[in-house]
Amino acid sequence: MTAVTGDERVADPGRLRRLLIRPELGSVVGAIVVFAFFSGQSAVFRSVDGVANWLDPASTLGVMAVAIALLMIGGEFDLSAGVLTGTCGLVLVTLATRAGWNVWAAMLAGLAVALLVGFVNGLLVVRTKLPSFIVTLGTFLMLQGLNLGVTKALTGTVQVSGLRHAAGYDGARAVLAGSVTLGGTGFRVAILWWVAVTALATWVLTRTRAGNWVFAVGGNEQAARAVGVPAARVKIALFMTTAGAAWLVGSILALRFTSVQANAGIGQEFIFIIAAVIGGCLLTGGYGSPVGAAIGAVIFGMADKGIVFAGWDADWFKFFLGAMLLLATLANRLVRRYAEEVRR
Repeated sequence: MTAVTGDERVADPGRLRRLLIRPELGSVVGAIVVFAFFSGQSAVFRSVDGVANWLDPASTLGVMAVAIALLMIGGEFDLSAGVLTGTCGLVLVTLATRAGWNVWAAMLAGLAVALLVGFVNGLLVVRTKLPSFIVTLGTFLMLQGLNLGVTKALTGTVQVSGLRHAAGYDGARAVLAGSVTLGGTGFRVAILWWVAVTALATWVLTRTRAGNWVFAVGGNEQAARAVGVPAARVKIALFMTTAGAAWLVGSILALRFTSVQANAGIGQEFIFIIAAVIGGCLLTGGYGSPVGAAIGAVIFGMADKGIVFAGWDADWFKFFLGAMLLLATLANRLVRRYAEEVRR
């Protein structure tokens, strides 16, 4: 029997090509370049203490970037994610300090609020067919008003504080906002949460049926519906996942600082999206990876602290971030085009 060869449908594209079409390739290259650049500017940056320093902001951003990446792969956006982190923190601190709740119970209440907001966002998007940009922008404005109005009504100021004295604080802080010492250097526990969230999201996206549904809905929602994918449930679940990540980050920050400002999280939603785009997610949906988004957060953390270590004016950070966004978008476009050519 003669073996059939030459069929492009079953041909192995090769290990190099499989590597080149990975969505996180651009972010990996970018991370290496940024690390090398700032390492040359400052010896502290590349030290163990320096690594711990720039992994700290990358961790909380990374949790949100991974969740936002899943949502973007599913073809949607969430502009309320940033302010929702502040809302969850305010619920936690307010209930624990003003109502006398145990910190763990207050955190559960914050989770319930977050999941409700995510559910409503998703439900409005799938029922009204309005762009998620508009729906979540409305949610953003409403939460911003609620955060400020309720905080001022309860405290007379724009801040709720005093969480350190609440019951259950020490245990909750150790789990979510504490530090672990490795080689004499303290690393935030949030880094472990970030790694866990990234690993879980990667497993779901690449190893489960739900992950296939996310890619299908983001790539072509009508075609996905035609083959039986529950597109509405997938999108609602993605919005609730983003809200859950906002609760986790909001709780971490509240436990770390023991107080929350009414304007906490405002403006961060764009940073989350930028990290996801730098990590390989397309604005059109259907393409990206949680690992890439996590690496995008690493680039953000390195730039944030690297500019300080290098002794530069911090005003250059926004310029640097904007340049990284443009370069990453161009790189993602080239990688995507190459991937489509390989699959033909």
